[in-house]
Amino acid sequence: MTVAPHFQFQDGVLHAEDVALEQLAQEHGTPLYVYSRQALRDAWEAYRIASEGRDVLICYGMKANSNLAVLDEFRKLGSGFDIVSGGELARVLAIGGDPSRIVFSGVGKQVWEMQAALNAGVKCFNVESEAELLRLAEVADQCGKVAPVSLRVNPDVDAHTHPYISTGLKENKFGIAIENALTVYQRAMSFPSLRVVGVDCHIGSQITEVSPYLDALDKLIALIKQLAAHGIQLKHMDLGGGIGIRYTDETPLTPKQLLDEVFLALQAHELTHLQIVLEPGRSLVGNAGVLLTRVEYLKHTEARNFAIVDAAMNDLIRPTLYDAWHSVEPVTPRSGGQPAPSYDIVGPICESGDWLAKDRQLDLQHGDLLAIMSAGAYAFTMSSQYNSRPRAAEVMVDGAKATVVRPREALDSLFDTESVLTD
Repeated sequence: MTVAPHFQFQDGVLHAEDVALEQLAQEHGTPLYVYSRQALRDAWEAYRIASEGRDVLICYGMKANSNLAVLDEFRKLGSGFDIVSGGELARVLAIGGDPSRIVFSGVGKQVWEMQAALNAGVKCFNVESEAELLRLAEVADQCGKVAPVSLRVNPDVDAHTHPYISTGLKENKFGIAIENALTVYQRAMSFPSLRVVGVDCHIGSQITEVSPYLDALDKLIALIKQLAAHGIQLKHMDLGGGIGIRYTDETPLTPKQLLDEVFLALQAHELTHLQIVLEPGRSLVGNAGVLLTRVEYLKHTEARNFAIVDAAMNDLIRPTLYDAWHSVEPVTPRSGGQPAPSYDIVGPICESGDWLAKDRQLDLQHGDLLAIMSAGAYAFTMSSQYNSRPRAAEVMVDGAKATVVRPREALDSLFDTESVLTD
């Protein structure tokens, strides 16, 4: 059984902290996202301890989960934020986040997004192409601002992860080829509306070993020394995010393991004056959430057994998109002596790709409540209204208290901004 520390069985019923998940499903319906506040705090604490006594800025990679309650929790804990859109900037500002602790990543920043970030006063723009650099210089000049710039370089390092979440290879769309970085830095230095402040690198997601980071770090250090030889001094090095979590039997890298190695390398190369920026997302929220779903039908065929549930790929697309594994736990498991049959857990959407888990041995009956584990990251944020399905509610549990932090969408909200042509 793969259950996260803050989701445990009490008296035969799966709980989030001290709240029974069955109770939450009865009160708020399903599908339902449930988050543990203590899980967020404990994940943050691992980064705080690893950073203690070191010049490290943790910027939560909010694309993993951008609910305002989650953002506000990390703000109160002292986090900065890694954003990739103007909408994410608006969310951070809505919870009173400090713009000077925001790094703006992303390959396709639009003019209005640059203007909003400049006016807010973000810490820096992680620029991903020379074309973006030129646009930013122009926009900053028009706004009468000086844009702080960090170039995201692509070190061509294999993070040994799924191709869709690998971002540091030459064939990926992200970043500037590291061999071209000096030329682009020199170009950046020529614009009075730009101020070079750092270097950025992000090689992928769900990374469970330190070696890919160290391979990238070696290349970044060589680049920093090359830049210094040409009179370009940096203030920070951004190593991105990507630390993985346990979905099944992984042994994830810890923040301390990573930062210990990073600072050893900085000391060896006399670069301890650099601030280190990290952009963790999944590792802060992934195991802090579950998706509750109820069995609607059991369908037995000659080829396979299907448990048709009320959650679907529009609620959790990771299995369909990445062939991702999420543990599935009955909220009130049975203790039958017979071997359980194998089921594919599928949703009601009209797509053969609408599945949440395959070949799971589960003793199921109609109406059973299931918990899809490790659903705190890249779950609700990637959800949609496909098949005109309202998006699920989100609940935050704090001890024995549960708060709805986003209500379930009403049916009429699916089309209340649409209109028909008038004859």
